[in-house]
Amino acid sequence: MSFPEDITSALTGVTPYQLAAWRTRGILLPEISRNPIRYSFRDVIALRAFAFLRSKVSLQKLRRALDSLDEFKLFDHPSAYHFGSDGKTIVVDDGNEVIDLVRRKGQREAFTMAQIFEPFRNFNGTDVVDFRRPRPNLEINPRRMGGWPTVVGTRVPFDAISDLLDGGFYSPEHIVHFYPSVTVDGARDALDFSAYVAQQKRGA
Repeated sequence: MSFPEDITSALTGVTPYQLAAWRTRGILLPEISRNPIRYSFRDVIALRAFAFLRSKVSLQKLRRALDSLDEFKLFDHPSAYHFGSDGKTIVVDDGNEVIDLVRRKGQREAFTMAQIFEPFRNFNGTDVVDFRRPRPNLEINPRRMGGWPTVVGTRVPFDAISDLLDGGFYSPEHIVHFYPSVTVDGARDALDFSAYVAQQKRGA
């Protein structure tokens, strides 16, 4: 599954402008396609981790930390590592040791993926959605639909629901006729999340 820029922005808290700047600076290039822009699921995980770190440290420190990965021979995709920060530096846990990527000294505790997946406020002061549950009745499961947001307990993608409801001809109450496993609340959340994704596309 590949993720276009708007949904990547919605799930990570990185604005489309920032995504473009980070591509230009080589902070993270889309793994699937650069034209059109298509990020992989692990790109989305890494970008969310970067946004979480960026909420705690300057962009300069984040860039210095990411540049240091090669120096420490950490060549895997950034999503393979656990990062952490005390607000002054950035550390990475490669599974063997915790390395300070900015100051090159001392030990710090790395963030767990659970912490990064929880809602947080990015450096712009914008609330970032819960990664596992971007809406109460939507979920992200990497083993289902490649991590694409679906209605809870189903394989129905959120955008299949919102596309059906978008014209206003059908209401959430009609959705059961098309997708019997989708509740009215699930349909409403799919429509709401679709509107949120559209805001990211507009750079709101």
